[in-house]
Amino acid sequence: MIVGICLLVVAVVLVWIWLRFANDSKPSARAAAPVKVTTSRVREQDVPVFRTGVGTVTPLASVTVKPRIDGQLDRVTFVEGQDVKAGQLLAEIDPRSLQAQLAQVQAQKARDQAQLVNANTDLRRYTSLIGQDAATQQQVDTQKALVAQLEAAVQTDEAQINYAQVQLGFTHIVAPISGRVGARLVDAGNIVHAADPGGLVVINQIDPITVLFTLPEQDFQDINHALHASAEPLQVVALARESKETLGNGKLILLNNQIDTTTGTVQLKGSFANPGHALWPGQYVNVRLVLRHDPHALTVPSAAVQRSQDGTFVWVVGADDKAANQPVRVGQNQDGVAVIDSGLTAGQRVVVDGQYQLRVGVAVVESARAAGAAASAASAGGGMSTGTASPLAAANRSGQ
Repeated sequence: MIVGICLLVVAVVLVWIWLRFANDSKPSARAAAPVKVTTSRVREQDVPVFRTGVGTVTPLASVTVKPRIDGQLDRVTFVEGQDVKAGQLLAEIDPRSLQAQLAQVQAQKARDQAQLVNANTDLRRYTSLIGQDAATQQQVDTQKALVAQLEAAVQTDEAQINYAQVQLGFTHIVAPISGRVGARLVDAGNIVHAADPGGLVVINQIDPITVLFTLPEQDFQDINHALHASAEPLQVVALARESKETLGNGKLILLNNQIDTTTGTVQLKGSFANPGHALWPGQYVNVRLVLRHDPHALTVPSAAVQRSQDGTFVWVVGADDKAANQPVRVGQNQDGVAVIDSGLTAGQRVVVDGQYQLRVGVAVVESARAAGAAASAASAGGGMSTGTASPLAAANRSGQ
C-alpha cells in the first residue's frame, strides 16, 4: 500500500515537471521563429515639393458672337465644333437696306459738294465786284457764311458715309478671336437683333487653355515665398481625376489678390499649352502646384508609414535583422511615396509589409516572394541602384 502511494506521488511529480518544461519550451520556440516581412531601403532622391488641389478647366478666352445690327440672317459659314481663326467670316446679314442708305448719303454728299463749288465761285465773284463798288460788303460776308455752311454740310455727309459703311460692315460677322466654335444658336433665315441675349455662337479659345483651382489659405505663405524665390513662373501639373494621368504641364499665371473668407481658400490659375486638346473647358482635374525641388529628400514607400496614438512611425530592421519601432515625421505622402522629414537616414531598411506581426526586438526575415521579386527586378534592371527615382520624381521630370 505504501509502495503504491510512493509510486503515485513520483508519477505525479514527473508529470508536473514534464508539463512545466513543455510549457517553458513553447514560447522559446515561437520567439526563435523569425517573422517574414517585406522591406525596402530609405532612398535619397530629387523630389518636388508641391501642393495639391482640385480645379476646373476654363478657356483662355470665351466670346459670345452677337449681331451688331438688326436684319435677316442670310448665311452661316461655320460648322459646329470647327476651329476658326480671328477675322474668319462666320455669318452674313442681308445688306440691301444698308447699301441703299449708303448710296443715299453718298448722293447727298455729291449734292452738297456741287453747291459748295457754286458758293465758292460766287464768293470769288463778289470779292472781285466789291473792288469795283458793284457789290456790298454784306453780300461778301453772306457768301462767306454760305461757303462755310456748305463745307460743314460736306463734312457731315462724310461722317454719315463712314457711319453707313461701318453699319454695312456689320452685315459680315467675323470671329473676334481664334478658337473652337460651339453649337449654332441661330439658323439662317431668322431675323436677328443686336439686343438678342443668346447670340449666334460661342467661341472658346482652348489652346492655350487655363485651369482655375483653389488651395487652403494656410498654403498661401508657402506659395508666396516660392513665387519670390523663383525667377521663373511656378510649375503647375494637371492630372486626370480617376487615372491620375498627366494631362498637361503649365505655369502659374495668377495668385488672386485676396483670400475668400467664406471658404478659407485662395484662388489660382495656371496656363497650359493644349495642342492635343487633352484639357477641355468644364473638365474637373487634380492640380499640383510645384513650389520647389528638394534634391536630397528621404523617401520610403507609403505602406511603410504606420500610425499610432503617439503619431507616425515605421518599423526599422537593424543590422542584426531585428525590428525596432522608429518615430518619423512625414512631409508629404503622394503616389505611393512618403517623404520623411526626420527620423530616418538613407540606406536604412524599413518594413513595408507584415508589420502586424512585429514587436520590438523580434527577428525578421525577408519573405520568399519579396526576395524573388527583388531578384527579378535586379536581373531586369541590371542592378538598379537604390537611388532610382520614385513616381514623384518621375512625374516631376516628365513635367520639366
